[in-house]
Amino acid sequence: MNATKREEIFRRFANAKPSPTTELIYSSPFQLLVAVILSAQATDKSVNLATKFLFKKARTPDKILALGQAGLEHHIKSIGLFRTKAKHILATCQLLLDEHHGDIPQTREELEKLPGVGRKTANVILNTAFGQATIAVDTHIFRVANRTGIAPGRNVLEVELKLQKFIPANFKLNAHHWLILHGRYVCKARKPECKKCLISDLCEYPAKSIF
Repeated sequence: MNATKREEIFRRFANAKPSPTTELIYSSPFQLLVAVILSAQATDKSVNLATKFLFKKARTPDKILALGQAGLEHHIKSIGLFRTKAKHILATCQLLLDEHHGDIPQTREELEKLPGVGRKTANVILNTAFGQATIAVDTHIFRVANRTGIAPGRNVLEVELKLQKFIPANFKLNAHHWLILHGRYVCKARKPECKKCLISDLCEYPAKSIF
């Protein structure tokens, strides 16, 4: 795909949704971190249902720790892998208190030292909580980048690096959210809805159907 096409794709995304953001509900960088850890292999909707009650009772690392393993599990048991996620969240809370005064670090290197936080989660936090132009490649973004031809790659890191290289600078900050939303609601895995796609004429997916 050439640069002109990419520019037009993101211009259309920007016109359609000028201020995209995550669908996770949170009120602090810490709450976002907890929500993103919980969202692995789970829907944002299921996470929001759990954190709605969790964050009423425990909004900070020390209060999450005070719940203990059993208490935290009780609040997130509706989410897949809840026991492992509870362990990661509790260990992360302890590390935040011990090494960061309870604050969320603002570098990828420090974020990735937190239990349960990988490159994708770190990129989400940096982008959504701190306004850095990072791109977290999840399954939606990986699919859209490859299917459309925007930034094809064999793995998530390759796609991320290509997106960072190819996306025009003025669109990078919001690109992560535009691509996720497009993959979630239009360019779906099993049956992409090409007829209602606002970039169908620019997409290079050979099996697309717009008629």
